[in-house]
Amino acid sequence: MKLRPLHDRVIVKRLEQETKTASGIVIPDNAAEKPDQGEILAVGPGRKNDKGETIALNVAVGDRVLFGKYSGQTVKVDGEELLVMKEDDLFAVIEGAASAGLKKVA
Repeated sequence: MKLRPLHDRVIVKRLEQETKTASGIVIPDNAAEKPDQGEILAVGPGRKNDKGETIALNVAVGDRVLFGKYSGQTVKVDGEELLVMKEDDLFAVIEGAASAGLKKVA
């Protein structure tokens, strides 16, 4: 199934954080918090201003972003948990290829 978000919404896939501390201690899954970082899989066309013009979003597919722990609506698509949220719910785009402590969820 393919999702196409409407207006100023985005589809985000959570990125898992490392389960081992710098000193080598393994953190069990039930003690780990939900990650607050993800990768954008799809973006909507943008929102409309008072004049009816579409304002494009500031994020693109493939961007890694920061968001609140409880932001967005969780949906399951083809057995995969995704988040649908408004662009306003995003805090920042993570710049650069090296994102320490992150790995993609398979």
